[in-house]
Amino acid sequence: MQTPGMRSALTIAGSDSGGGAGIQADLKTFAAHRVHGVSAIAALTAQHTRGVTAVHVPPLDFLRAQLAACFDDFDIGAVKIGMLANAEVIHTVADFIEAQSRPRVDAAAQVSHPASIRRRAASMARSASTAEPALAPVVVLDPVMVATGGAKLLADDALEALRTRLLPMADLVTPNIPEAELLIGRRIADGDDARAAIALLRGMGARAVLLKGGHLDEGDSVVDRYDDGAVQREFRHRRLPLEGHGTGCTLASAIAANRCLGLPMPAAVEAATDYIERALRGGYRPGRGDVVVLDHIGAGLSS
Repeated sequence: MQTPGMRSALTIAGSDSGGGAGIQADLKTFAAHRVHGVSAIAALTAQHTRGVTAVHVPPLDFLRAQLAACFDDFDIGAVKIGMLANAEVIHTVADFIEAQSRPRVDAAAQVSHPASIRRRAASMARSASTAEPALAPVVVLDPVMVATGGAKLLADDALEALRTRLLPMADLVTPNIPEAELLIGRRIADGDDARAAIALLRGMGARAVLLKGGHLDEGDSVVDRYDDGAVQREFRHRRLPLEGHGTGCTLASAIAANRCLGLPMPAAVEAATDYIERALRGGYRPGRGDVVVLDHIGAGLSS
């Protein structure tokens, strides 16, 4: 029997064999927030702290099977979408997530059975829906395009699919500056450009935008800008003298976890940015590369 009120967080992303980013970072982040995490692996990378050496994309049918298994058994409160390597994978994920918001009665009514069975199935679906509404999960989109070490993680044909299929279904999109520049097709050089970019991204369909400011030179601070149309916030943290690995994955996953815990989006984002700072301050270098792997668990314990 399911623990009452428990909502799980789902990550749909790539696996990082080095353990610092991707699925591995996501699941550690969920655990640090005491949220049950489930996963659908959309890509496998051969990766360590010095870069990505190979990428393998599993068959689409296997991706669908993973998604179906997660939604069949768990109450998914939030979905974090990360690395989706090509247009086919993007369309597969978008189709599946869109289907989760359809009323259960529609599926029952379309079953190819005699009319009496269809009516009974529809009645059961309506009763279940009345007793326990099937809420569509919150979608947090981290539009991963390039790895920390510079390796390209998104095929050329996938950018338009990302714009037209994933952005409109995102409750929040969390690009960094280079990713936002690719999405909107223009350079972002300062704070004014950043605010204009957010407006363009919302105009492309995203309900809310968190534009990460780590790539902008704004002095000693990193400024992450949030806008959902009603609330505009700037989250400032001191710039640290290090290069973190998996920060984008971790931030998006922390937001998804906070939404599962019931925080409204602005509060979920603020708590996640604070979590990232703690995780970076406690970071370490497990490999021979210069990048710092975040202390996911310690940052959760120290909150």
